[in-house]
Amino acid sequence: MVKGFRQIAVLTTVSRVLGMVRDMAYAYFWGRTDLADLWVIAFMIPNLARRIFGEGALSSSFIPVYLEELGTDPKRAARLADTVTTVLVTILSAVVLVGELAIWLYYTCWASAADTRLMLVLTAIMLPYMILVCTTAAIGGILNAHRHFAAPAISPVVLNLVIIGSLVVSVLVLGLPPVRQVFFVAIGVLVAGALQLAIQLPALWAQGVTLRPAWAVDMEPFRRIFILIMPMVLGMTVTQINTLANNVIAWIFSSSAIKGEVFILLGHRIHYPLGEGAVSGLYYSQRLYQFPLGVLGISLATAIYPVLSSDAARGDLKALSRTVARGLQSSVFVAIPATAGFFLISKAVVAALFEQGKFTRDDTPVVAFTLVFYALGLCGYFMQQILARAFYSMQDSKTPVCSAVMAVGANVVLNLTLIWFLGVAGLAAATALCAYLQVVVLAVALHKRIGASLWEGVASTIVKTLGATAVMVMVGLAILALMKGLPEDRKFNAMRVMAVVPVAALSYLMVARLVRIQALSLIFGSRKDEA
Repeated sequence: MVKGFRQIAVLTTVSRVLGMVRDMAYAYFWGRTDLADLWVIAFMIPNLARRIFGEGALSSSFIPVYLEELGTDPKRAARLADTVTTVLVTILSAVVLVGELAIWLYYTCWASAADTRLMLVLTAIMLPYMILVCTTAAIGGILNAHRHFAAPAISPVVLNLVIIGSLVVSVLVLGLPPVRQVFFVAIGVLVAGALQLAIQLPALWAQGVTLRPAWAVDMEPFRRIFILIMPMVLGMTVTQINTLANNVIAWIFSSSAIKGEVFILLGHRIHYPLGEGAVSGLYYSQRLYQFPLGVLGISLATAIYPVLSSDAARGDLKALSRTVARGLQSSVFVAIPATAGFFLISKAVVAALFEQGKFTRDDTPVVAFTLVFYALGLCGYFMQQILARAFYSMQDSKTPVCSAVMAVGANVVLNLTLIWFLGVAGLAAATALCAYLQVVVLAVALHKRIGASLWEGVASTIVKTLGATAVMVMVGLAILALMKGLPEDRKFNAMRVMAVVPVAALSYLMVARLVRIQALSLIFGSRKDEA
């Protein structure tokens, strides 16, 4: 598990770094503007499909069933993989066709505002990306089941490279205006999807798997996957769905040059609670808090899932409980210092990364304030990934979906309430609160299900982690105090980040090793852990 985790984490780190470069390019060329808002909304639907199938539902439903078949009848397992891939491509092709028709109908009959029409066209261009990226995710699930993690993990790297290249070419080579730049980048997304799919195939063939069209939908294993995957789409991706809700609500309740400053409700003039650029500002803060979540949280959950599935397939609930406990310990070990780190340098990191071009110094405090509230939920986001996968390893999708419905409903209510008091940050606060709500519900249900403690060693890990984090914070504050007299511009904020992050992280790891936090083995894994 540890070896797979570190392999995924390294490649995912590369992807996230490139993703941050991509977002810096967004900030430089598009800033926190209406155009950036429209791009975020347009790319949200195909990108949500990537998150659902690449990081959640498809792999979570497919891997345990496929592993069972692989252990008993490899030919039947191959037939299952062929069928799942064929059915997925067929269904998604139909969904994309219906989506394109719906977009065309809305564009033709009802869309009158220029910003809405632009968003619809961009969405229509990128919608076929769903087919490409979800097929890539299906192949990635097969590879993960065979304990091959490299090719699936490198897939997002390709997407980021192509988007960055498209932006650079559209601006620096072709000299296109911003409105035309977004179209060029949208086409680049489709190119990236084709490349992502292409790089999975050699790795798949190396595992002795050759996919062919098949329609054995009457197979009992396929029926089990189909029954599992539908509720998993919601249960496994509640954080992404909440993010989608945040962006939509931010768009609806934000003012703009086209919508004006007020809206009419029941005859009353009400000022929009959010200003121009709310969606893109929310996006930049989401990208920052999702960096540790994507590099470590998703990597940990992806690597631990085959182990959970093997434990469940053997009926060894004690082993499953120990694996979950280890995952929760690791979540605490990473999430708590990451949260503290964002509190320390939220403003500095936002300024260092984004404060250039059309992203101004006035935009920095808004994004940094929102980032702090998102960071408060990091521990919940990490734990939710582990607990949900524990249920899916036992082929139980009902419990996670019930918790997800509860969390999504609570998130919408909190969103519509908190934006009037905290502005854009209220959307982030709602997401964080709902993450912990889902963790509580899942943990209680899982304890009842397996009859064993999930928190073995977690309490001591929390205490030790808080102690190590306190030392890290004091070190970070001391460094910031020494740099207090420096100017508050982008260059010196970058210096603050570069000074605080490595020294604070090193101090945390040193104290963690000194107090013997067991989860440290995920970084400095022993040979025993490599098995």
